[in-house]
Amino acid sequence: MKRLLAAAVLLLPALAGCSGGSAPAAPKPVVAADLTPADRAAVREGGTLRWAVDEVPAALDVYAADAPPDTALIAHALLPSLYRLDERGRPVADPDYLAGAEQHGSTVVYRLNPKAVWSDGTPLTAADFTAQWTALRAANPGYGAIESVGPGAGPHQVKVVFRQPYQDWQGLFSPLYPAGGLPLSAGPFALRTLDAKGGRAVLVRSPHWWGDAPKVDELDFLATTDRLAALQQNQVDVAALEGTVDHPPVAASADAVDSAVRLVHRAESLTGVTLHRAAAPAFTQLTLNGARGPLADAGVRRAVAALVDRAKLADAALTPLGLPAAPLGNHLLMADQAGYQDDSAALADTAKQLRLDLSLIYPDGSAAARRTVDALVAQLAPRGVAVTAHAVPAAGFVPDHLAVGDWDLALFSWPATAFPAVDERPLYAKPRPGPDGRPVPGLNYGGTGTDEIDQLFDRAAAEPDQARRTALLLQADQRIWQEGHSVPLYQRPELVAVRAPVAGAGAYGFGWPRYQDLGFLR
Repeated sequence: MKRLLAAAVLLLPALAGCSGGSAPAAPKPVVAADLTPADRAAVREGGTLRWAVDEVPAALDVYAADAPPDTALIAHALLPSLYRLDERGRPVADPDYLAGAEQHGSTVVYRLNPKAVWSDGTPLTAADFTAQWTALRAANPGYGAIESVGPGAGPHQVKVVFRQPYQDWQGLFSPLYPAGGLPLSAGPFALRTLDAKGGRAVLVRSPHWWGDAPKVDELDFLATTDRLAALQQNQVDVAALEGTVDHPPVAASADAVDSAVRLVHRAESLTGVTLHRAAAPAFTQLTLNGARGPLADAGVRRAVAALVDRAKLADAALTPLGLPAAPLGNHLLMADQAGYQDDSAALADTAKQLRLDLSLIYPDGSAAARRTVDALVAQLAPRGVAVTAHAVPAAGFVPDHLAVGDWDLALFSWPATAFPAVDERPLYAKPRPGPDGRPVPGLNYGGTGTDEIDQLFDRAAAEPDQARRTALLLQADQRIWQEGHSVPLYQRPELVAVRAPVAGAGAYGFGWPRYQDLGFLR
């Protein structure tokens, strides 16, 4: 949930919608992950792998509200994750930490790998689980759903009891922090240096690691501004480039689109570097403010949403970057997740000629946002919707504008999640009256919702059968479409440049690296 609080402002690629009355096109394939193959037998021992990051955090608490985005990238190399996510967002038990887990009604029993120990030699125990639950239960709904944590009946067992059946339990305790606090670690690497001011984090092989031995001697995470130059000058080996492409120096000018495309071509032309592309676990969307003005009418919201041509704008935004032009038709499941279906047909036959004057806000500095907004304004004008767009500073986008509600339309991005029944509920939950009697929207900046949508989320969170849980989520998505709450547009692009000898790195999608397999090909 912490990552949703900072969200709104994943600075975005572009906008799109569905044309009124037409059935959704067959889903186009999206690339879930794109990596350099990592056969351990082909990877040599030794070396230092240099990884570009936006900034090095002062602490490695991924649950902190102000944690920089790259905190999790570093923390996952140091701390246990009982379940990893595969490239399609499915939780998979990590045998290095978890020998097994069983759910019986409201109780989950974890069987820990007996070899799993912290860097001081002490084993992972229920005390670590208890400390994490205690620290997070007040602010995190997943941990807040827990009634008790304690040892299980057998050795290396942990018993977690929920207040009621909770089906997204695999998203908890990943990563798991030590009860004794950092810098204790329990990963293939240990922390040697964490220098936020100097912009460098150095990780070295952990002498206490019990699993497959790491291939490289050292992982260096380096705060890097000009990533293309750093790649060209052989200063880094792995660098995510979507931020570089989306925020070129001329992002505010009319040349922003051409500049972004030129940066992609420049990255592709670097000698000995491969540009990996995939759909990121995040999506760009248009929120309609149902708390004021003409958009307070659900019929008007649906009509505006139906005028947005998602397919054409996805093509304009993604094709130049070398990604499939796949418009997104679901608020809760991404196109590369199991169970995805395009529910935009819920807006069928709602498009019509209007006569409206609407304001739109979007975060400044994004080339994709600029071209999206320009395209949207041009698209809606002939249908009687005049849009006045305002680029506002990204730093204050949420507190100074989005949360204030002085807008009609808002273009921004949300992170996607492997556990939408719990994680995505706050984005669409019906606002409830506060102490003064006025609705409190929380993270639902559109301000609209229904009891039925809330109940569908709650039923999905408690449903043990995966097929029935997905069906409930799809029903909730269809109701969100019918509310005219927002228009999901497409998954954001993930662009990662990797130097040719490096194996196991690239665009991970929902997943993250298997750090012990990273290295240099023989």
